[in-house]
Amino acid sequence: MPTLPHSRPSDAPAAPPGDPVAAFVRRHETGLWRFLRVLGCRGQQAEAIAQDALVIALQRGFGTAANAAEADDGAAVAFLRQTGKHLWLREQRDDRRRAERHAEAAEVAWQRELGHDDGAGWLDALDRCLRELPPRSRQALERTYRDGLGRHELGKELGIGEHGVRTLLQRLRAALRQCIERRRQP
Repeated sequence: MPTLPHSRPSDAPAAPPGDPVAAFVRRHETGLWRFLRVLGCRGQQAEAIAQDALVIALQRGFGTAANAAEADDGAAVAFLRQTGKHLWLREQRDDRRRAERHAEAAEVAWQRELGHDDGAGWLDALDRCLRELPPRSRQALERTYRDGLGRHELGKELGIGEHGVRTLLQRLRAALRQCIERRRQP
């Protein structure tokens, strides 16, 4: 069983006296956040889902002055946990669907562009295009993609700022893409 997170960061001030909505939120937000963390939510994800669940509970009438006493009997806690769980499960399902769509698009692109030679033609075209680049441009690409150098470090090496590095890499990628596409056309 996962360990129970001890507390969640909260910058919210104490509930103003006589404000049942703020009192409801303060009373239930930490417990709900802890429950979501035990389900497997990351910290910020748990924050967002807890906020959404609290809003839904308030829209359903929990936390109003008329039923403030009811909130203590567990009905609000049960509702918030169930709502939080369903919101989390929906997010998980949406992430999986997004990943499945990405995988399907990658499969189609692979079959269309690379399937006939397992990408060897693209790699050959890339090698030829890289050899045609000026040494400084080739160095920028190698230091970024082969050596994992960040923009700041590469900028120091090249004597340009981080934004200049970003622009340089964008232009180089676009030029390589065009070069590869020209070489791949029959």
